[in-house]
Amino acid sequence: MLLILAKAIDEYVSLRSKAAESSNEAAMVDSRLEAIVERMLDKCIMDGKYQQAMGIAIECRRLDKLEEAITRSDNVHGTLAYSINVSHSFVYRREYRQEVLRLLVKVYEKLPSPDYLSICQCLMFLDEPEGVANILERLLRSENKEDALLAFQIAFDLVENEHQAFLLNVRDRLSALKSLPSESVQPGYNDPATAQNANSTAPEDVQMTDESSAVTKSVHEADPKEVMYAERLTKIKGILSGETSIQLTLQFLFSYNKSDLLILKTIKQSVEMRNSICHSATIYANAIMHAGTTVDTFLRDNLDWLSRATNWAKFSATAGLGVIHRGHLQQGRSLMAPYLPQGGAGGGGSPYSEGGALYALGLIHANHGEGIKQFLRDSLRGTNVEVIQHGACLGLGLAALGTADEEIYDDIKTVLYTDSAVAGEAAGISMGLLMVGTASEKASEMLAYAHETQHEKIIRGLALGIALTVYGREEEADTLIEQMTRDQDPILRYGGMYALALAYRGTANNKAIRQLLHFAVSDVSDDVRRTAVLALGFVLYSEPEQTPRIVSLLSESYNPHVRYGAALAVGISCAGTGLSEAISLLEPLTSDVVDFVRQGALIAMAMVMVQTNEASDSRVGTFRRQLEKIILDKHEDTMSKMGAILASGILDAGGRNVTIRLLSKTKHDKVTAVVGLAVFSQFWYWYPLIYFVSLSFSPTAFIGLNYDLKVPKFEFLSHAKPSLFEYPKPTTVPTTTSAVKLPTAVLSTSAKAKARAKKEAEQKANAEKSTGAESSAAANTGKGKPSSEKDGEAMQVDSPPEKKSEPEPSFEILTNPARVVPAQEKFIKFLEDSRYVPVKLAPCGFVLLRDLCPNEPEVLSLTDAPTSTASPAVVETVSLGHVGLNRD
Repeated sequence: MLLILAKAIDEYVSLRSKAAESSNEAAMVDSRLEAIVERMLDKCIMDGKYQQAMGIAIECRRLDKLEEAITRSDNVHGTLAYSINVSHSFVYRREYRQEVLRLLVKVYEKLPSPDYLSICQCLMFLDEPEGVANILERLLRSENKEDALLAFQIAFDLVENEHQAFLLNVRDRLSALKSLPSESVQPGYNDPATAQNANSTAPEDVQMTDESSAVTKSVHEADPKEVMYAERLTKIKGILSGETSIQLTLQFLFSYNKSDLLILKTIKQSVEMRNSICHSATIYANAIMHAGTTVDTFLRDNLDWLSRATNWAKFSATAGLGVIHRGHLQQGRSLMAPYLPQGGAGGGGSPYSEGGALYALGLIHANHGEGIKQFLRDSLRGTNVEVIQHGACLGLGLAALGTADEEIYDDIKTVLYTDSAVAGEAAGISMGLLMVGTASEKASEMLAYAHETQHEKIIRGLALGIALTVYGREEEADTLIEQMTRDQDPILRYGGMYALALAYRGTANNKAIRQLLHFAVSDVSDDVRRTAVLALGFVLYSEPEQTPRIVSLLSESYNPHVRYGAALAVGISCAGTGLSEAISLLEPLTSDVVDFVRQGALIAMAMVMVQTNEASDSRVGTFRRQLEKIILDKHEDTMSKMGAILASGILDAGGRNVTIRLLSKTKHDKVTAVVGLAVFSQFWYWYPLIYFVSLSFSPTAFIGLNYDLKVPKFEFLSHAKPSLFEYPKPTTVPTTTSAVKLPTAVLSTSAKAKARAKKEAEQKANAEKSTGAESSAAANTGKGKPSSEKDGEAMQVDSPPEKKSEPEPSFEILTNPARVVPAQEKFIKFLEDSRYVPVKLAPCGFVLLRDLCPNEPEVLSLTDAPTSTASPAVVETVSLGHVGLNRD
């Protein structure tokens, strides 16, 4: 009976799917079959098996029954959360998933106490900024302080998904809403106070005329509610533009920086000066290790060494400053000023450091380029030097990521059409960055040019650019993917693999996996096969434990390119998880017979192990020692040495305070992070793209914020042994030298003499021990004071228990802000008698706090911003470096 029922449901699901695809709803479904499924759904709802009912309803495309199951359940919030989860994990068609989410938003809004956090996340999926702006407006206008805190929390959660265009849309709509009520009360506002908001401007508008400030002042005097709203609006705009979170992250990474300069010193000393690849790799490793910390001590201490970089190495060395100072939005341009083109084409400096500086500006302002876009456009227009154009294109793509700005697109297209190989490659990638996820007709324009040009570099840049345009579009991108994967040119087929990877990113879609596996084993080009396997990492990052299983056979392939792809696929999808199966799969690949496979495996291993220490997995210590051995080995080949140097940087990225995260806490994909890793994986062809890995770094921090968006000091609990999540021990000088010690030659005669002396010493010690034991036994019989021998013995006996008497505590008290690594999140608890309570329970990230004692004075943390301490030294370094680097 059950078998028949299961068969009936499967048949119904299949018919409904076909009907939906052919836009002919219910035309092909037999009414008897429909009745069976409906009875089944009704029975589940009657029996209280709501999750089963919801699962069947979603699969059968019966949204009416889904709504019924949710509304009749005893825990509506729980069932709604379950539905969101199911729609992300099991609904493979994007259009249908959007229908489900629209329904869920409708149900959420009918609730007596709507869950605004979840509604806004759904609206972000549906790309409806207006709905989000309305909710934020409503919460900000509320007289209840907690509603404002909730609005701030929603904004921080949306910012975590890194969707720049959407966030700017929400922010601009808030401004529009603010100025709406000019003469009369607008419909939709319950608050009559809004009518008095005529011509008032938000206080953050700096270019305020005296007249308008007088108007604002009079309005504010008339209505304190407007003063409150304007103040809150300023705060939320700061959050939505990303400036607040960037500033706090910058302070955290600067204050908590624990990078180990001795590791870099060891690398630098062991790298031969003739080997420019390892010289550059050391510069990359330093930038990654200090990403976002603003600490550039290593560069300052090694200016002479750095000055030996020439040509593209100089470009990379300058661009590395962008990674170190990422997020330094206010000082970004002044920090890079000594390098930037000084008016006119070329400007007298080295074009390589000028191009690198423009690329650095893009890295500093990645995904937050409002303030720098115009300068980068002017720099691009004002030069015809291809190296500077290359840097400006990459910088513009990063700064305007996903904004689909038509004017910028035209500027970059002009560079592309000059048909210069170096500038054209960057232009192709940059167009993709600009148009991320727009799936516009621009892709076919780019594809047409890829067929026209003769330059391999330009075709490669365009192939990746086209793939970026279909980011997240799933089945909508199928036509373009089909076109690219059937192309005669292997470079475009290679782009097709990236298009598959990015269109179906994080969906674990079976169709996409099957296609990639097909190309991985059947394409004639090694490039395409390698990329097809690597692309599996992007499709599967939402289910990292599946990846090692799927690529395990490919990791044993006879083709080294496929093995390399398997290594990076595991690195990408299991990044930051410390997953045991991933480490087991990568271990044999780190000692592969082919040098570039070893390189890929070392980098992938570092990506998996980032923020995992030896106490959690002993293999981390083994891996660190392996990296040191490879770097110090004079006979190791350049490729694997480069891999080991980069792996050392990634392992300790961001001052040991960042991890690689491709999903936000709300299980959205982090656009910038995924795009960053996709472009980073292109470093196979072009080393400067290594810096894109910094876009995927996410601080492992808990930062609690009060109503003023300041960081108050308070304590909370990590319910696990401190050693499990502590920073790795800093390296010491002897360990670096002991690795290169040669064995000492020992003569056989001296060995015999040593053995004889040792034997005599042991006999003597045994004789003393026996006499000591007798005397202590005699002393034990007396009841007076214990003798000194007794004392000695007592110390011997008590010393092991002394260690045991202080066992490691099973918990740790952390102070806000604190480093909380991903594996630690499940152990985070809030203390019951705490003054601060989170608006939304979250173990990490930015958490808004309710103050239970608002009248008592607060103690604040994170007051030492890097702006005051680091930047003068940094500017000085940059200037010095400019002189040094320009000395060929």
